[in-house]
Amino acid sequence: MASIAEALADWATELEPGPDDLALAQRSLLDTAAVALAARDDPLTGIAADLPDAARWAAVGHVLDFDDLHVESTTHISVVTVPVVLATGGDARAYLAGAGVMARLGNALGWSHYSAGWHATCTAGAPAAAVAAGTALGLSAEQLATAMALAVPAAGGVQNAFGTHGKSLQVGFAAQAGVRAAQLAQAGATADPSALDAWLELVGGSGELDLSGPAVPGGLAIKVYPCCYAMQRPIAALREIRDQVRGEVRRVRVRTPQATVTPLIHDRPTTGLEGKFSLPYAVATALLDDYPDFAAFTDRAVERTAAQDLLRAVELEHTPGADGLLTGEVDIEVEHDGPTLHVRLAQPPGAPSRPPTDAELAEKFKACGTDVPALLSGADWTTVRELLRKTFPRAT
Repeated sequence: MASIAEALADWATELEPGPDDLALAQRSLLDTAAVALAARDDPLTGIAADLPDAARWAAVGHVLDFDDLHVESTTHISVVTVPVVLATGGDARAYLAGAGVMARLGNALGWSHYSAGWHATCTAGAPAAAVAAGTALGLSAEQLATAMALAVPAAGGVQNAFGTHGKSLQVGFAAQAGVRAAQLAQAGATADPSALDAWLELVGGSGELDLSGPAVPGGLAIKVYPCCYAMQRPIAALREIRDQVRGEVRRVRVRTPQATVTPLIHDRPTTGLEGKFSLPYAVATALLDDYPDFAAFTDRAVERTAAQDLLRAVELEHTPGADGLLTGEVDIEVEHDGPTLHVRLAQPPGAPSRPPTDAELAEKFKACGTDVPALLSGADWTTVRELLRKTFPRAT
């Protein structure tokens, strides 16, 4: 019986992308590039300046937490696979091979893996990055399986890093591990493909793979706000009633399945990065800011007296449902100086069932920098590669 790595390698080698797959790849390329460009002035850009291309571009592409998400597997697919493909000279097919493997590995790992505290973007990301890089480098199916096995030692990352530079850096490490593994396999390194099976079992995954369907099963969610995906729904819900809030907000009761707030580990954030992983701050920024943009997730914004007061007004109540960030719906009540307000929401803007329009994508790109729409107009994998090399030159 073929190992998981061999089955995935065969699937990746035989992949023939259709028009919808290629459209998803192009959108992912542009979304990832736009978010990376938005981080040009972030402190991490200098900190990570001496990392190899794949690691550096993945880290800066994730530090703002504005990149896309595969909801079913709770993995940030494109911020791993796009930088890897760019760094190794690949194209849309290499991206789709790596993205498809990452989605399927993430699904095999399952919600129990994520809810146990693993950062699935990194655990599923390292072997998937090996496939993306290996496909770009022209590896055979046998070599791809070997590369995945060689990436297993780097398939780690934990949620304790959320709210620090560690989160984006460990994503960069996973991306670079995949490049290294593919290069070693290309050079003739050997490994037992069943190492991936053993690793999957050790970290609580299953050996069940569904290789049918589109390249990326379930599609990808595009973020509308630059923060953890678990905050997108409550922010969007509150924005529907924000204009009706009057005077002092005395209490905000949020009812949502426990699974949907798993990564929101900072109840009392004091920094902008911590604010990106805080349900109470999702409430605060949704009510205080006309639009929760990058300015809403700075240290200064989180430290606002009005924001800190709202943090203390939030009450969280868990409802049934425990298998994903979009399980069930969010139900919010706001007690203020007028009649109590009530709102419910199941799918936020940008979710796979509510894909962004061209206008919404254009608005997001503009928010990432006034020059970004022009920079990415008509861009392909070659032009984005050169743009990132120019924008984020390696220090060494």
